[in-house]
Amino acid sequence: MSDFLLSVHVLGAILAIGPVAVTASMFPAAARRAAADPSDSRALAGARILHRITRVYAVIGVVVPVFGVATALSMGILTQAWLLVAMALTAVAAVVLIAMVLPGQRRVLQALEDRVPEQDRTPADEDSIAERDSVPAAGVAAPDTRRLAMTAGIFNLLWAVVVVMMIYRPGQDGYV
Repeated sequence: MSDFLLSVHVLGAILAIGPVAVTASMFPAAARRAAADPSDSRALAGARILHRITRVYAVIGVVVPVFGVATALSMGILTQAWLLVAMALTAVAAVVLIAMVLPGQRRVLQALEDRVPEQDRTPADEDSIAERDSVPAAGVAAPDTRRLAMTAGIFNLLWAVVVVMMIYRPGQDGYV
């Protein structure tokens, strides 16, 4: 059973966390492209889809720690220090994603949508603007996208450390 749980855990990490890491990293550059030309609907659509992928795969990514804990329980290693540190880093990564990356992407996207000229708006623009209930943002500033790039980098670094810990298992004899 441990092999099955470990397989689902690893596949979940690759298929769910991988896309979040990539799209979170790509979003700031896509937002800068969209900000450079507010009438470029393709650039705005690119930023939108990157945000949507980040958001949806973040929800799907919940399976990774769930199956990770199930795997650790089945292997009897849930109390080992390296695993507890990896779990804590995973929690920090989740907080960075939920509290910084996703809201930051949403704010930048909102500001980009507000800059689209009325005559260039598509039905998707109108739907997106209509579903918001917050005050429109003033605009996209370079520090906003730089901050997003930094927080995405922190998120990715945390996951890289977790992956190394899962493979190396510091303080334990042998590898996986």
